[in-house]
Amino acid sequence: DSGITTIPRFFIHPPDALSAIRRSKLNTKPDPDIIPIIDFSGADSEQLRPTIVEKIARAPREIGFFQVGNHGIGADVLERVIGAVKGFQELPPAVKAQFYDYLRDRSRGVSFSNVDIFHSTAASWRDTLVMRRGPTLPELDEFPEIRRREALEWSQHVKQIGELLMGLLCEGLGLATGRMKEMTFIDGRMMIGNYYPYCPQPDLTVGIPFHTDPGALAILLQDHHGGLQSLVVDIGDVFEILSNDEYKSMDHRALANSSREARVSAVVFFAPSDRDRFPCPTRQFAMPNRLLGPFPELISPEKPARFRQFTRADYINRFYTKQLD
Repeated sequence: DSGITTIPRFFIHPPDALSAIRRSKLNTKPDPDIIPIIDFSGADSEQLRPTIVEKIARAPREIGFFQVGNHGIGADVLERVIGAVKGFQELPPAVKAQFYDYLRDRSRGVSFSNVDIFHSTAASWRDTLVMRRGPTLPELDEFPEIRRREALEWSQHVKQIGELLMGLLCEGLGLATGRMKEMTFIDGRMMIGNYYPYCPQPDLTVGIPFHTDPGALAILLQDHHGGLQSLVVDIGDVFEILSNDEYKSMDHRALANSSREARVSAVVFFAPSDRDRFPCPTRQFAMPNRLLGPFPELISPEKPARFRQFTRADYINRFYTKQLD
């Protein structure tokens, strides 16, 4: 907004990271067909469901990402969500500052931050609004007023799609449809609003560095730069572990925005809920103490367990004390 033509030094990434970005821009041409679009209409049909399950299960085995079309969420809802993210991010700094507390107190229901800024080698050219939903919801007045209605509406729609997706993905592994739901993966949701403003030197920084997602599943809505017709779905680390390496959690990143118009996205992450809370003196999130690991049905002499068991708390504490990549 100030009209700078060079970015501050702490946004400039190391030479090896920058050379990788430049190589990818030279050698990679965007191909809209790389990530398959799966038609969701008929997912409840006995005749069509097996075909959808086959397609849904193939994509995460091969590339870890897919898109869903005909998902049932109206374009007006999606436009309101994107508009709300953009509206919050373009509020005066003094208004946004009251939410900037993520690194000091992760127990808050809503926070505004760059997430890994104290652990990364360089800052990323974006801002992020984090809102947690379920099973114990933050107080409604914790939500920014400009995003309150849209956040609740978006959360409810995505919860339904997430439950359907996880059921289909479980069927693709030969598991019971409700297996993930029984493990509270539908209840533990975190909503993210990412805002990528214009960057005057996009070859020196990134929007988000290479990383994998820490939960089971992420559902991504992009603005008109990516299109509102479909939602992008990617597999997180936890689902790769539960599937015993059948489904892949793939590295991905966002480049810095070279367009004069800001780029916006809204993401919902699904993870086990924190309903089994235990005392936490640091006021960080209390996580279930139960162990997670590969589903026993997917372990055999031919394919032994590829991962050890772990607790959600251990995983999250490690995730938030390292840089994203």
